[in-house]
Amino acid sequence: MRNKREDIRNIAIIAHVDHGKTTLVDELLKQSGIFRKNENIKERVMDSNDLERERGITILSKNTAVEYNGTKINIIDTPGHADFGGEVERVLKMVSGVVLVVDAFEGPMPQTKFVLKKALELDLPVIVAINKIDRPEARPEKVIDEVLDLFIELDASEEQIEFPVVFTSAKEGTSSLNINKQEDNMESLFKSIIKNIPAPEVDEKDDLQVLISTIDYNEYVGRIGIGKVERGTIKTNQEAVMVNKLDEGKKQKIKITKLFEFEGLNRTVVDNARAGSIIAIAGVEGISIGDTICDIENPEALPFVEISEPTISMVFSVNNGPFAGREGKYVTSRQIRERLFKELHTDVSLRVEETDSPDSFVVSGRGELHLSILIETMRRQGYEFMVSKPKVLYRTIDNKKHEPMELVTIDVPEEFMGNVIEKLGKRKGEMVNMVPSEGGYTRLIFSIPARGLIGYRSEFMTDTKGNGIMNSIFDGYERFKGDIPSRSRGSLVASETGTSVTYGMYHVQDRGNLFIHPGTEVYEGMIVGMNSKTQDIDINVNKKKHLTSMRASGSEEALRLVPPIEFSLEEALEFIEDDELVEITPENIRLRKKILDKVKRKRANRKS
Repeated sequence: MRNKREDIRNIAIIAHVDHGKTTLVDELLKQSGIFRKNENIKERVMDSNDLERERGITILSKNTAVEYNGTKINIIDTPGHADFGGEVERVLKMVSGVVLVVDAFEGPMPQTKFVLKKALELDLPVIVAINKIDRPEARPEKVIDEVLDLFIELDASEEQIEFPVVFTSAKEGTSSLNINKQEDNMESLFKSIIKNIPAPEVDEKDDLQVLISTIDYNEYVGRIGIGKVERGTIKTNQEAVMVNKLDEGKKQKIKITKLFEFEGLNRTVVDNARAGSIIAIAGVEGISIGDTICDIENPEALPFVEISEPTISMVFSVNNGPFAGREGKYVTSRQIRERLFKELHTDVSLRVEETDSPDSFVVSGRGELHLSILIETMRRQGYEFMVSKPKVLYRTIDNKKHEPMELVTIDVPEEFMGNVIEKLGKRKGEMVNMVPSEGGYTRLIFSIPARGLIGYRSEFMTDTKGNGIMNSIFDGYERFKGDIPSRSRGSLVASETGTSVTYGMYHVQDRGNLFIHPGTEVYEGMIVGMNSKTQDIDINVNKKKHLTSMRASGSEEALRLVPPIEFSLEEALEFIEDDELVEITPENIRLRKKILDKVKRKRANRKS
């Protein structure tokens, strides 16, 4: 017999990137009394890894729980970026409702639409939190209308369209049901969650069923499965069986050795957990996303959300350059292979394939950001390797070539609009909509092939002088759109190995833009700049001035160098061409040619 567990609520916080989800969760934690009064709490406490904190984005979904008037609220903070959409889809299976956070100025953005669509498809009730209500340019009434239009566009049911609205300022820790007056606490949001998110309907007497929706990994206990107890009760030392709807051959007998529930930011060891609880299970070998842990007598697998397929791939390979092994701790193919396959434990949207060469692996992901986060994480962990230019994964549908498309939303000052439209047109982008926005900005919406965006982001920032905002989201597959012109400028390639000097750099800087400072160690075949013209040229940045007299030796100080262009990892990946690689080490990001020897390279170019 099913009954409601009124002592519990399971919710996910969903939103577009940077609309304030994680800050909102911070406030709910603080105001629920989880922390001691004298405890020093850092901002965005849920973004636990360095990369998340630096970039201000959530990459992995996080579980936490707060207590409000005797009701336990399990909260899952989800990623807002499209490349981590696979995370959002899965965690929604654990919850009974969602809080959709929308910026009071920006309004609904591409990712708002994506995450809301997922929630509506699962028939989850939605509370809309209009956040950043304290922004001077906030326009909450208009934003509510835009959110309503989005619900209608996504075919929401009549009940879903009657969504409750809470006005919040996560930064100030305030909330209210009144648009004009904020109360100095989060009570309105807490009460709204208790009132509008249904308590889980459960049958505690029935046979056990736990669906694993997320995997965590810990060096000491290995894989940790996180999921919701759908029915029955789970106990430590209980014998159970693990099955999977998509893998009918899987039928593994297991013993529950360690069981946790969430409390604030911690996992608390428990002896048992009832239906409706969100739990973590440690010590089960081979536990995976989509598995169902069942009663031995009645092994019934639960259906699961299909994982989004990768749209982009890159080749990761062992660094074979002249400086290989000097800066990294882990440099061998075995170490790189182990690390990549370990990533598959927790990232289900990732694919890793072996190649004919033991030194190379094809890694496929949901987008450039997805893969660049992996690269950056490995780099910080001491790995040294090389990666190739990102390639889009095509599909054959009805015997015709199809490619992944992106829906791009751009907010740009009117003066730069013409340039953006022209550039995206060349990259096979089609304008879907154009709407005047607040403060002299215009919102442009384009449908564009995913490969059309590779290499465009850094160009976009230059073209709009840093004033443009660009967001993109995967938008299905369409017929191949034809060739897109590639980078229009060639590379400046070092012709000698050595250390760059001001004299040598000064005499080649009129050829284009340099990427290095004087005193940088370079090797033959390393890319040290971008040519002003279309072809690659070899240059010698190590060339020293021949001393003719003592007095002339000091005159080098007068040589003025233009400051070099310094690439971020993403910009480096966007810049390279098919015959080039990015060398990744814990200390440096270098660009290089695949074939370092200039004679061999010219020969290969003639053949191709």
